Amino acid sequence: MTEVPAAPREREVRLKDTLARFQDDNDVWVATADADGVPCLVPLSFRWDGETFLLSTRATVPTGRNLAANGRVRLAFGVTRDVVLVEGAATTLDVGDLAPGEREAFAAHTGFDPGGFAVPYPYFRVAPVWIQAWREANEIAGRDLMAGGRWLS
Repeated sequence: MTEVPAAPREREVRLKDTLARFQDDNDVWVATADADGVPCLVPLSFRWDGETFLLSTRATVPTGRNLAANGRVRLAFGVTRDVVLVEGAATTLDVGDLAPGEREAFAAHTGFDPGGFAVPYPYFRVAPVWIQAWREANEIAGRDLMAGGRWLS
């Protein structure tokens, strides 16, 4: 027997649920592509500061190279029947570019301190430009929460 999906959430509830996921989750699927369009999908830890996501990965792995080269990224949170997709623009940062306390806050939230490795782990600040959230087909309409870097009302 097929379960009937719950009634679609109002935009305010979807936004609240999405922001709670950004605040509470530790890991996200990160999708990038190189100049030839070769895709790369990896899980990374992140921290949300209320406006942007902070990620870190080795500079020499495909994700690090792709983010540094073109800054285009997609983030995927949740499972297929409760998903949040984020398209963003990434900026590469060295630890010295972080605000005071930001490295420590990242490490505390994620349980991962990239500064403890001999190989460089730059940080990447991802500014969201487009965000969608939905649970079931009945939430496809109205799934856009952000477009052009601005929250929709």
